[in-house]
Amino acid sequence: MDIQNYMQDIGRGAQQAARLMATAPTAAKNTALQAIAHRIEQTAGILSAENARDLAAAAAQGLDAAALDRLTLTPARIAAMAEGLRQIAALPDPIGEVNGLKYRPSGIQVGQMRVPLGVVGIIYESRPNVTADAAGLCLKSGNATILRGGSEALHSNQAIAACVQHGLAAAGLPPNAVQVIATTDRSAVGALITMREFVDILVPRGGKSLIERLTQEATIPMIKHLDGVCHVYIDDAADFDKALRIADNAKTQRLGTCNTMETLLVAEQIAARILPPLCAIYRQKNIQLRGDEASRHIVSDIVPATEQDWYTEYLDAILAIRVVADMDAAIAHITQYGSQHTDAIVTENISRAHRFVREVDSSSVMVNASTRFADGFEYGLGAEIGISTDKLHARGPVGLEGLTSLKYVVYGSGHIRT
Repeated sequence: MDIQNYMQDIGRGAQQAARLMATAPTAAKNTALQAIAHRIEQTAGILSAENARDLAAAAAQGLDAAALDRLTLTPARIAAMAEGLRQIAALPDPIGEVNGLKYRPSGIQVGQMRVPLGVVGIIYESRPNVTADAAGLCLKSGNATILRGGSEALHSNQAIAACVQHGLAAAGLPPNAVQVIATTDRSAVGALITMREFVDILVPRGGKSLIERLTQEATIPMIKHLDGVCHVYIDDAADFDKALRIADNAKTQRLGTCNTMETLLVAEQIAARILPPLCAIYRQKNIQLRGDEASRHIVSDIVPATEQDWYTEYLDAILAIRVVADMDAAIAHITQYGSQHTDAIVTENISRAHRFVREVDSSSVMVNASTRFADGFEYGLGAEIGISTDKLHARGPVGLEGLTSLKYVVYGSGHIRT
């Protein structure tokens, strides 16, 4: 296969489809989404079988438990893909919406219309559910998309892509509106991230090495986050039971996700009470604990943390623990070591909660809730294209609006400028 010609053909097809998708009726887009969801449910057995092929190959290659978990399509995750698509279908169509239309002193009316971005290139690793989520969001927001999944999920992604093509055909939408790259050749990524004549924006979803590569080599703007070093701070005014539940769930509900807690911060006034039962929960769930001197003084089997631990996104059964003097110290720690992804406070003090929300500069800031809620599905976006920690264009979980832009529209009645 000539990769450059192959990718150029994909790019041209996406560009042509993007023009049609920009004016596609809402009813057609919703029909496609419903048809894809139904097809996913109909072919759940095929999806599971293809996923099993990927899992077997990945296990033989020595992928770790967290990576295998991200790759796995359980029946619940297959059902969630279909539900996410139906939620997207139920959301208002943002395309063509005009906001802020106002008369100017000259007599013209000026407003802003929401429009698609065009062609969205999405590069992702492991999680095959991204294929359905990304296709659904790009479709509803009037974009065409080029999807490049990881080689470890090739069979799963192609099976989901078949469901997407079924839905596009059922709605009479262009098949090139969603294209899943069929080759595992790494040079396809190099081509995709430099096709400025065809691709309007990139969304990388994967490990640090992937995003670092794209940051260095891509010539196309990106929506991205690099690390998910997420914190939970247990304040001395925290409800004991809430703190236990939240700190447990934030770390152990799923280990390999970007919104999983990696560092636990505990106020020193409550540390001696909360750490022993909490560490017992972690111990029972085989979480390795690394802590500062104060935490190790309270719980003896915590191993010493290094400076690097505070910066690390483990995506594994490892947790860093630090005892801090107060909320000011917790915020200082998050500011220094965090990645501006998701951080939470557990407290019954409403003033401190408000301060934490105002002063922690992350894309999601939470009060008395697990960091695992930082997710497009949970935020009511239907699904997410990814999570952005950038401050321009989109921030946090990126749903439909994050895949659109605004253009000014002006209405006059023969007006001329004097």
